[in-house]
Amino acid sequence: MIKMMRKPLIGCTTYHKTSDQNPPIDIYGLMPAYLKAIVAAGGVPVMIPLGLSESDLQEIIQQMDGILLPGGGDIEPSVYQGQGNAKVYGVDTDRDRVEFVVARTAVAQQKPLLAICRGVQVLNVALGGSLWEDVELLMPGAMHHEHLNSHPRSHLAHTVTIEPDSLLAQQLGRTETAVNSLHHQGIRRLAEDLRATAVAPDGLIEGVEVIDHPYAVGVQWHPENLIHNAPHMLGLFRGLVEAAFEPVVSYS
Repeated sequence: MIKMMRKPLIGCTTYHKTSDQNPPIDIYGLMPAYLKAIVAAGGVPVMIPLGLSESDLQEIIQQMDGILLPGGGDIEPSVYQGQGNAKVYGVDTDRDRVEFVVARTAVAQQKPLLAICRGVQVLNVALGGSLWEDVELLMPGAMHHEHLNSHPRSHLAHTVTIEPDSLLAQQLGRTETAVNSLHHQGIRRLAEDLRATAVAPDGLIEGVEVIDHPYAVGVQWHPENLIHNAPHMLGLFRGLVEAAFEPVVSYS
């Protein structure tokens, strides 16, 4: 009997876009930076399309070794009792539905999980938390967090302070780091099953992990855009891939 290691399959949820062709074409996709970061960490990315039934999604998740929830547009505010602020944009209710199923199933199955930007917000809402619909407008003392259109995606906008005993500190190898900041929403009420592991200078939660889960980490920034100029950020993807590794037993 020989134990061999195969590369883990990391299921990545996707977004819906419409091309500018004539006539327009609907596309399910994902920014390549996420896929390249998973590959660099030793995993194999598998894109999960929208539009699937809950049972089909659960079947896919069962086949995956780990899950990535990426960034994107805003979550439908009514899901977390929001007020529908005018700054809410990019809502896709089918994406919300799909990612809530994926997040809850990954947590229930103790599946390794990395949630990024929108992904950490999805994780929080899926587990019963709520969001600031616009951090700068509604959160007292908030700093400016949305640098999406004013700076490159790799721009280091501010620092975060990280809990020393967290998976986040373990994977990054530090308790403080500079991060990029491409979001206008953020965690308001933290879900009971989540622990806050990092905060911005204004107190906004920027990192979480699922309590009593082997590896379920979420960050509010975009580490996939930082792996070249801040190589320690690849540690988050390595942590996901390492947690997803399972030996394949061969009897040959």
